[in-house]
Amino acid sequence: MFSTRYGRKSCKYNRDSVFLQWILRDIHLPKRKESSPSHKKVFVETFDGRTLPGYVSPAHLDRAEGLEILNLDGAVEQVELERVRAVYFVNDFQEKFLPERKSFLSRPKLDGLWVRVEYRDGDTLEGVVANDLLALLDRGVHLVPPDPATNCTRMFIPRRAIAKLTVLGVVGIARRTPARRAAAGQPSLFNE
Repeated sequence: MFSTRYGRKSCKYNRDSVFLQWILRDIHLPKRKESSPSHKKVFVETFDGRTLPGYVSPAHLDRAEGLEILNLDGAVEQVELERVRAVYFVNDFQEKFLPERKSFLSRPKLDGLWVRVEYRDGDTLEGVVANDLLALLDRGVHLVPPDPATNCTRMFIPRRAIAKLTVLGVVGIARRTPARRAAAGQPSLFNE
């Protein structure tokens, strides 16, 4: 709340703001693009052994043109999805990004499908993906790696990099309650 020069208190409008809104009612300003909050820190690993640190918009991971990376120098680099082995979403560029463990030590606690991914080059990795068929039918798989304590929080593996995807189990589904027993016959009003 603020006080106007007439001593009245107003919480939403005062005379000046209403006047400015009336003046600017026909002016349409172009909306600014949101760029920084939508880009995430990633390491992009390719099949030829290169590792590219940079920023990627998660909404543009499945574009047919390829992966657009804003590298640390500020230049935009285009990488074809055929060359990409995996995209690692990380918290910090200074730490290691590869998961230390490639498989779970026991049954995972996260909700979703527990899967094993086999790459084209024969390497395997386990993870948890969302229990959603439409998400699996995209251009790749988003998964949570088996080691939660590392710098890598999640991964994107393009479909072309995957040779085989095996579902190992369904984790965290709601348990069904036992069916209720039918009520013992309803008493009749008349003895017939």
